[in-house]
Parts: sequence; structure tokens; C-alpha cells
Amino acid sequence: MVTKELIGITVNVNEEGYLVDPGQWTPELAQELAREEGIELTDAHWQVINWCREKAGETGASPTLRQITKGTGISTKELFKLFPKGPAKKVAKIAGLGKPQGCV
Repeated sequence: MVTKELIGITVNVNEEGYLVDPGQWTPELAQELAREEGIELTDAHWQVINWCREKAGETGASPTLRQITKGTGISTKELFKLFPKGPAKKVAKIAGLGKPQGCV
């Protein structure tokens, strides 16, 4: 575990940059995490982020790509446009969730 300073807040992250405590997440922190990934958040991004946070709250785990496409109605192709190079991992990181199971 590593501590990291983002927008004046000290957060705990693992070696891959995922928040260790989802309770430290805020929408402002999400915008900074997205900026680090080279993503400017739009309403479509927030739809996915909010759905993933809600789903993770219910299940205790980050949703997989298949669950995200099914639950949000957004195609895999569109998710790759929103969150390039690994949408399930990127959205989990930005949403303050752990790395999804099955993601290498």
C-alpha cells in the first residue's frame, strides 16, 4: 500500500494505483484519477462510473466488462471509446473500486 496526494487529499492506493478504501472516493477525486488516465469525464462516463459504484456496493466486487455492458446498455465498443485500453479496469480505478476479477 502506498499513500498518494491527489487534489489536496491523501489517499491509500495499491501498487497498481487502485484506491484501497473505496470510502475515500469523491467525484472530485474521480475527475483527477481520470485526468491521470488521460480521460475527460462526460455524462456518459459518469453513467458508467455511477452504475459500477452502485453495483459494487451491492455485490462487494468491481463489475466485469460483460456486467457493465449488460447493466448500462453501453456496447463494448463504446466502452473502449470512453475508457481506452481496458475499460473495466479503468472505470474501476476512476470509480474508486478494486481491480475487477478476471482482469490481468
